[in-house]
Amino acid sequence: QVQLVESGGGSVQAGGSLRLSCAASGYTYNSGCMGWFRQAPGKEREGVAGLGSDGRTTSYADSVKGRFTISQDNAKNTLYLQMNSLKPEDTAMYYCAAAKLAFWVRPRQTYCWETGSRAYNYWGQGTQVTVSS
Repeated sequence: QVQLVESGGGSVQAGGSLRLSCAASGYTYNSGCMGWFRQAPGKEREGVAGLGSDGRTTSYADSVKGRFTISQDNAKNTLYLQMNSLKPEDTAMYYCAAAKLAFWVRPRQTYCWETGSRAYNYWGQGTQVTVSS
């Protein structure tokens, strides 16, 4: 059974940094893709960053490019989201997501990012990020 547990959220002033972590159990990183999503009150969930099954191919929403970095530590079974230069509009609940892909899909490193949230089979419970001005 796959379980994803996020941590690292909190309150920070604009311009500050946070690093979110997603501890994964029951999931092998090269079996699919992973990503970070966020949802602010009254808004739809949106993709923030994605990571392909190769563990190297990254994708980002335009709003976070150059400020956020997605990465993984296979030895620790942990996915990260480093968030720098935070803005009030980054305030949201952040979710980690993972997808198990059929082997013929895995080479398409941006498949999950292009498909969106429906590509992901597993979700964490979320961690709140609040950025004050």
